[in-house]
Amino acid sequence: MAQIKILAIESSAKPASAAVCEDGKIIAQTYINNGLTHSRTLLPLIEDMLKNAGLSYDDIGLVAVAKGPGSFTGVRIGVSTAKGICWARDIPVIGVSTLEAMAWNLSDTEDIICAVMDARRNEVYNALFEMRGGALTRLSEDRAVPISLLEEEIKASGRKYTLVGDGAELCFGYLSEKGLKIGLAPENIRFQSAWGVAMASEGAESCPAGCLVPEYLRLSQAEREKLSKE
Repeated sequence: MAQIKILAIESSAKPASAAVCEDGKIIAQTYINNGLTHSRTLLPLIEDMLKNAGLSYDDIGLVAVAKGPGSFTGVRIGVSTAKGICWARDIPVIGVSTLEAMAWNLSDTEDIICAVMDARRNEVYNALFEMRGGALTRLSEDRAVPISLLEEEIKASGRKYTLVGDGAELCFGYLSEKGLKIGLAPENIRFQSAWGVAMASEGAESCPAGCLVPEYLRLSQAEREKLSKE
């Protein structure tokens, strides 16, 4: 996708970010973590970034967005925003795994990259990756698993794992107490970023906006409660 400007959107957790990238290089990027809802901040964040970079939506050839897993509300808002931008301007879209996008933050490590998000109920959203020759290789599918399962896998592998994501600190504390040798990504590159979304979209297949759907991995609390009553 060289020479195409990619607008990347990340809103799967409390922070929100947007970036414009071209040929793997950042042209502009912005990030906010002020506690306000993404429905209020995300679109102005994108539009201010484009304006400050001297760009408009007409300069964008592709929109990439984190489609999950993550916060149900955050993922839904990000996907809806991406679809709205694409529908209005007939721009193709790519939905990428939130976990794969955050794994790009550790593109210079030789460890197994363990991307984790807090899924509550003693579980994490997780996927494992490894950098090979500058390319990110997936070692597991996106999944919702107990932290104890990660403990068993790390013990069995004999490899060093480095944690990245908003669930990294939670897992680091648990796994360190179990005596495992585990790495923790530095705080400045630990969390989700729109740049990672852009990188994860490289080489992926785009589609019309109508094909994009969130991927939550599990039912929402309201859906679980409804099923339990039934």
